[in-house]
Formats: sequence, C-alpha cells, structure tokens
Amino acid sequence: MTAEITRTEKGYLATFDRKLSHDIEKVWQMLTDNEKIHQWFAGLQIEEPGKGGHLSFDMGNGHFEKMSITDFEAESQLGFEWGEDHVRFELTPADGETHLRMLESIPALTDHTPRDLAGWHVCLDVLEALLNKESIERTLEWEHWYPEYKRLIDSMSI
Repeated sequence: MTAEITRTEKGYLATFDRKLSHDIEKVWQMLTDNEKIHQWFAGLQIEEPGKGGHLSFDMGNGHFEKMSITDFEAESQLGFEWGEDHVRFELTPADGETHLRMLESIPALTDHTPRDLAGWHVCLDVLEALLNKESIERTLEWEHWYPEYKRLIDSMSI
C-alpha cells in the first residue's frame, strides 16, 4: 500500500504505516543501531544519538549531509531533518507487535518527491523483510513503486 499524502498548512505530509510482527525493541534497534540501519538504508548513520544529536547521509560523491535529530525518545520516536523535509518514525506497541508510522513533512512537491517517496517505501519494505529474515530485490521494488508515487504526486500538483 502506498503512503497517504495529504496537504497541510505548511505543504504536504506523507504517512507510511506498517504493522510489524516483532516487538518494539527489535524495531527500535533497526532504526537506531548503525549496523542494522546500513542493512535497510545504506549511507544513513546516526553519528550522535539523542535529541540535539545528528545523523549523516553519504551522498555518494564524498560529501556527507549532516541532519539534526529533532525528536528522540527510546523505543518511541525518532525525528530528523531530511534536506528541506522532516522525517519522523513513531513506534507503538500492539499486542506483541509494533505499529511503525513514518511521517515525512514536505514543504513543496518537486520532481524528486516521487523518487524519495518510492525510496522510503522500499526502505520500509526492506526493514520489514530483514526483521522477517526475508529478502527483497530493491531495484525491482523501486521500479514497481516509483510510477505509483509519480502518478500520485502528479495528480496532486494539478
């Protein structure tokens, strides 16, 4: 299922929801343990954990983007700057499972927005697959989801 994208006073909000059949501690580790993060999102790394800390993102050209952590509550929430956008993961326990919600606040839609959304979609699918000890072919998944997000964003830009 694609993210839900809504207009807000400050732009747009993309909401990804996943129900994971794993306890909150395991899901939190996937979001905050660099070794685990690298498995589902290569190039992303927590440099200084905690609110006021920061992450870095390897742009692939020798440049690293520093992103401030804005929200950090163990096993509950992780929020950080993502360029002009803001990303926030929220975890809620649910009968031995975990509800993972990822929110991306987007000030303005660009040609790159559908790429980012498809990328996040695939990253969350990979995170879930890793927890389930399964594998996903990232490129095929992205090629599947990108046209869906492109169509969705194009329809909102009219």
